Amino acid sequence: MAKTVAKPAVKSSGRPATAKPGVKPVAAAAFEPIIGRIPIVDVFPEVSGGRWPAKAYAGEVVPFGATIFREGHDAVGGRVELVDPTGASSSYGLRMIGTGIDRFQRLAHLPTQGTWRFRIRAFSDDFATWQHNAAIKVPAGIDVDLMFLIASELFVRAGAEAARPAADRALFDDLALLMADATLPAEDRLAAATAPTVLDAVERFPIASLDTFSEWHDVKVERQRAGYGAWYEFFPRSVGAVQNADGTITSGTFRTAARRLPSVAAMGFDVLYLPPIHPIGEAFRKGPNNTLTVEPGDPGSPWAIGGAAGGHDAVHPDLGTVAQFKIFREAAQKVGLEIALDFALQASPDHPWVTTHPEWFTTLPDGSIAYAENPPKKYQDIYPINFDNDPAGIRAEALRLLKFWIATGVKIFRVDNPHTKPLDFWEYVITTINAEYPDVIFLAEAFTRPALMQTLAKVGFQQSYTYFTWRNTKEELEEFLDGLAHETAAFFRPNLFVNTPDILHAYLQFGGRPAYKIRAAIAATGSPSWGVYSGYELIENVARPGSEENIDNEKYQLKPRDFAAAEAADASIAPYITQLNQIRREHPALQQLRNLDIHASDDDSILVYSKYIAGSFTESGEDDGIIVVANVDPWSVRETTVRLDVTKFGLDPGAQFRVTDLITGVTWLWGADNYVRLNAFGEPVHILRVHYEPDALDARAEPATDEAP
Repeated sequence: MAKTVAKPAVKSSGRPATAKPGVKPVAAAAFEPIIGRIPIVDVFPEVSGGRWPAKAYAGEVVPFGATIFREGHDAVGGRVELVDPTGASSSYGLRMIGTGIDRFQRLAHLPTQGTWRFRIRAFSDDFATWQHNAAIKVPAGIDVDLMFLIASELFVRAGAEAARPAADRALFDDLALLMADATLPAEDRLAAATAPTVLDAVERFPIASLDTFSEWHDVKVERQRAGYGAWYEFFPRSVGAVQNADGTITSGTFRTAARRLPSVAAMGFDVLYLPPIHPIGEAFRKGPNNTLTVEPGDPGSPWAIGGAAGGHDAVHPDLGTVAQFKIFREAAQKVGLEIALDFALQASPDHPWVTTHPEWFTTLPDGSIAYAENPPKKYQDIYPINFDNDPAGIRAEALRLLKFWIATGVKIFRVDNPHTKPLDFWEYVITTINAEYPDVIFLAEAFTRPALMQTLAKVGFQQSYTYFTWRNTKEELEEFLDGLAHETAAFFRPNLFVNTPDILHAYLQFGGRPAYKIRAAIAATGSPSWGVYSGYELIENVARPGSEENIDNEKYQLKPRDFAAAEAADASIAPYITQLNQIRREHPALQQLRNLDIHASDDDSILVYSKYIAGSFTESGEDDGIIVVANVDPWSVRETTVRLDVTKFGLDPGAQFRVTDLITGVTWLWGADNYVRLNAFGEPVHILRVHYEPDALDARAEPATDEAP
């Protein structure tokens, strides 16, 4: 940061100001202003004033910048200086965004995992100041000779800077002489000073003064799966379960569940999340639909962890053994799936901890142990942990358990209800694990207040569930998606699960097949991470009366499904989900979080947004732009005009361009304003690829009808 020696405050008389009585004056030389010569404020990405590092994932395109300004009218500029995990440095010029807000930004691609560092350099842009003044004065005949003398001095200075490329120094030396040659016409000298080759050289290395630097900031870049992936959830005990002649159901096993792995992978999913696979307690076991009436053979909730067969480091005997789980995980890996395990720090009354560590629970005045409650919900089969009774012991046990499952090959953990545990616990555990195992990812199941949910992300959780399930109208979704992409993206990575065993929103209960397709399309394109709980593809939309949960909830009973028969009967949207995941893999724009922009439509139920990534950030070197137009009313046919800011996806204002619907294959000629008709009972969502090839921008092409099948 530039340093300035402060001078004594001066009254109008010119004498030093008198210190207040009783206040010891501060020596002038002892004080250095915090603000630099060129002010740099609101540096981004930054989290809570630098308390925690900003986050990114390998391959993410991240905006860097700050607010930069100075006194008077002289131009200022900025650059971001980046240092990658190997120590290699690079520098990129910042560009002003918006008008009158002094905000500068540059996108940068962070391809490798590890800790990156950056700082912002601000400066007085002497060439830009001259260029602005010369463009006004020279054509008007004002101070013409003076303007070119200033230009000559600037080019002399630039030509003497050894850090510049030799070709640029030679160019500036020639220009210095040319600017000083008063025999040449003024318009020729001005044109020479602002030629493209000159502007390119100045862009690479500005002609500047008064360099000022921000502090260094960290960006923690994690592996790609921390920010991009498609998740699928199933209960292994239901997969391959068999209904017997007497009505009872025999549990599935890891062996039978493995038969489902190729189908999950074929739908394009990257992660298979398993609810708890541990022994389940007998005491206060819940029956079907969360009832207190239990019949022989009722399996209980997997979240009531612990029994005679062990606790969190054991496998339910019905599923198999730890060795068989390893075989299952390896089978998943062979078809391209990572296994995510549930990490639920709680216990059934039968858990070994209740005997070996009674201090880890809360004992009530009547001598009983407090069970879990979320009034009016009661979970008598679960004892929550009291993290204040033995913090060190509980931390040590959590680390032991995580390392136990990491040793089996698991690198992803979905954490149950992390918001009911202390945040300093999670910061310690996640930081400690990631220091030894940087590839391990934690997903927070945190449907809670914004401050708590967001701070969980700041202290270390790589991903989080969100409020997506409860955001269904156009207005709600616009605010929600824009916030995820621009307000919290420096630390919060959303995973847009469309449903869970606990959550079946009224939108899905009553919206039928159209609602299921709409929500899947928005989740899959709105965020680089999204998820589906098994049964979603079968349109399982009947809720337990008076609740937001599926009837015959799989949390409390086995639930065999015949996916192949449903698909054969056209009672499954698995092909649609497969198509969505294929589109995600083929389009790098959909693998980014921060590039979503909202556009307008004339209909209150037509949601429009785009995602764009420039070719300089893609493996193919080609621009990739996607426009999503969704009819969020699952009971209607909607006709309207969508209004696009085409500059948001890399085109010039007024451009005409071709788009192809990646769902139907239909192509249209589009511009800024476009008619659409979306039939919720056919294809309720357009997922449009923007064509950037020259022939695709031919305005003479005949537009096609926009009737969706």
